[in-house]
Amino acid sequence: MTPTLILCLMAVYFGLLFLISFVVSRENSGNEAFFKANKNSKWYLVAFGMIGTALSGVTFISVPGQVGSPDVQFKYFQFVIGNAIGFLLIARVLLPLYYRLNLTSIYGYIEQRLGTIAYKTAALIFLISRTIGSAARLYLVVIVLQRFVFDAFGVPFWLTVLLSLALIFAYTYKGGLKTIIITDTLQTLFLVSSVILTIIFICNSLDYNLPQAFEAVKQSNYSKIFFYEDWLKSNFFIKQILGGIFVTIAMVGLDQDLMQKNLSCATIGEAQKNMYTFTGVFIIINLFFLSVGALLYMYAEKNGISIPIDAVTGKPRTDLLFPNIAFNYLALIPGIVFLLGLTAATFATTDSALTALTTSFCVDFLGMDKNVTTNEKTLVRTRHWVHIGFSLLMFLVILIIYLVNSDAVVSLIFTIAAFTYGPLLGLYSFGLFVKGRNVKGILVPVVCVAAPIICGIVKSYSVELFGQYQFAEELIILNGGLTFLGLFAISHKSNEVHL
Repeated sequence: MTPTLILCLMAVYFGLLFLISFVVSRENSGNEAFFKANKNSKWYLVAFGMIGTALSGVTFISVPGQVGSPDVQFKYFQFVIGNAIGFLLIARVLLPLYYRLNLTSIYGYIEQRLGTIAYKTAALIFLISRTIGSAARLYLVVIVLQRFVFDAFGVPFWLTVLLSLALIFAYTYKGGLKTIIITDTLQTLFLVSSVILTIIFICNSLDYNLPQAFEAVKQSNYSKIFFYEDWLKSNFFIKQILGGIFVTIAMVGLDQDLMQKNLSCATIGEAQKNMYTFTGVFIIINLFFLSVGALLYMYAEKNGISIPIDAVTGKPRTDLLFPNIAFNYLALIPGIVFLLGLTAATFATTDSALTALTTSFCVDFLGMDKNVTTNEKTLVRTRHWVHIGFSLLMFLVILIIYLVNSDAVVSLIFTIAAFTYGPLLGLYSFGLFVKGRNVKGILVPVVCVAAPIICGIVKSYSVELFGQYQFAEELIILNGGLTFLGLFAISHKSNEVHL
């Protein structure tokens, strides 16, 4: 595929998104539509669209790329099992709470339970966490676009990032969540179709039918799922499953982004149906992505294809294997399918994140949901400026990641999550499970900063301190636990009835 053809295809793709945005936002572009989609979203559209938001370009590229490592292979599926358990817990525990309190921002629960300072702290943690995580996801795909498209036109990396964010801003700033429910459904359709068709195309290139491909993957050196030989290593299955459970509760159940979509359903029953359906599809799609990874390495071995070299670090970069094969070795149609899937996965995640960040800031810090004196037009104009501000902030974070990062992005994202979402886990756990005690609000930010710092020190020296023990995603449990203990230490007895 030539860079010009890729660029033309992306122009058509975004043209379709702009058309959807125009039609949806023409009916209603007020704050109620932006924040809650007027609370009338269809559960099946939300469930399907959440697949694209939850997976992102990281799953599309980085997860298949990591399969080639002997210590990784299908290890990620252990984490996915934990994810599934976490989704079910969210549906049964957190969603009923959010609906009962009729929240626009889920951090409103912390305000009612632990006070204003704890509430602002929780919202700020989300803003930091989601900005960094979403920037890392978008960074991965912009790197691919830069390498295979924009380098050919002499466009610098920073401008590629700016153009990507400008496009996302342009089709989300009016309709917000109301627009995203529709566009994410379309983008997930592209993503799911892409991964299925990619498997078919690679199987044809390897002269396999689907049953033969399944058997070949099963017998390959890439398909080991459960790692239980050494509990000290980071890939040990119990660590991965526990990490998956708690990372999911924190990154989904305590994250305004994905919960905002759930809260746009009319009833709790519909929101739960959405989560159950989403969980089943999520498991299947991740199995497909891992299978794509095994097939890619088998294809690379057969055709003598090496892992591409990172232009910045000069080291092999597994994230680039999938796009390299799709664009340079497969036929035109598979390349187009890959491009559509990658674009859909990435922009479905980033557009949703920017909307959630804007919602959280407007509601949690500007109090727009409680403002009944300022006219709607002024509030909408303020919301637009907030949307622009977060777009520019994400732009700066991507440039920083570009300068300092050399690891696979999937590892970076879950490392970030373990440190930043841990305090949210501690705050909600304390609020839900400790009754009859209130915290001293002024000390809450201290606890929420101290816990990740202690975790960082422990992780850095865990091999020396704990006899070769390596932390993986289960670090978030330690982080949340330290936050919980810190909150208990700064709390006092109260006679109030807690939610």
